[in-house]
Amino acid sequence: MRTLGLIGGMSWISTRAYYERIIKLVQKRAQPMASAPMLIDSLDYSRIAGAKNADDWDAIATILVESARKLEAAGAEGIVIAANTMHKSYDRVAEAISIPVIHIADAVGKAMAEANCQSAALLGTRFVMTESWYRQRLVSHGVDLLPPDPNEVELVDGIIYKELMLGRVTRDAERALKTIITIKEKQGAKAIVLACTELELVVDTDANVLPVFDSTDIHCRAAADWILE
Repeated sequence: MRTLGLIGGMSWISTRAYYERIIKLVQKRAQPMASAPMLIDSLDYSRIAGAKNADDWDAIATILVESARKLEAAGAEGIVIAANTMHKSYDRVAEAISIPVIHIADAVGKAMAEANCQSAALLGTRFVMTESWYRQRLVSHGVDLLPPDPNEVELVDGIIYKELMLGRVTRDAERALKTIITIKEKQGAKAIVLACTELELVVDTDANVLPVFDSTDIHCRAAADWILE
């Protein structure tokens, strides 16, 4: 098996999910008692949050590049960034190291293409929902995305940063996401992309009016596939 480097801490909630899921996926397919070989760099998210609030994405890219280089030097043969929004700095990270970085949106886009899903609504932070760097990756796989609604963007972004990343899960957030998904179905979406690694805390991926493509689960499956290749 190949050794995976995991850039985590963004948040600890998603890092825990990545570690657990990748281990379980590998155990199902590898020899008995196997565990996925992983190196984890759990970053201090307060540094990233401060830079994000200052719109200093150069500083964020520098932090992620430093982490990726550290993992490569420690023996990682490939990298996963355990967060959707941090893929805004993907190009900088990929250029700085000599090992592959598995892009979360490419993994999601491939899964949607395999499922012949051509129309979807994207839910995540405002950076993911409104900026082209994530949306274009999905579009390149043949997926047509509904335009973002500014009010929904602010609502979902607030739930992610003010609640989910702190480990808070509320019924109000669950109801809000369910309402948004119902609206998207009425607007013509054929699926929902959960493009935030914490949103699964308030969205039942198996019990909605639309099929849900959970980026966390899909990214973990891509990582497990890579480990076992």
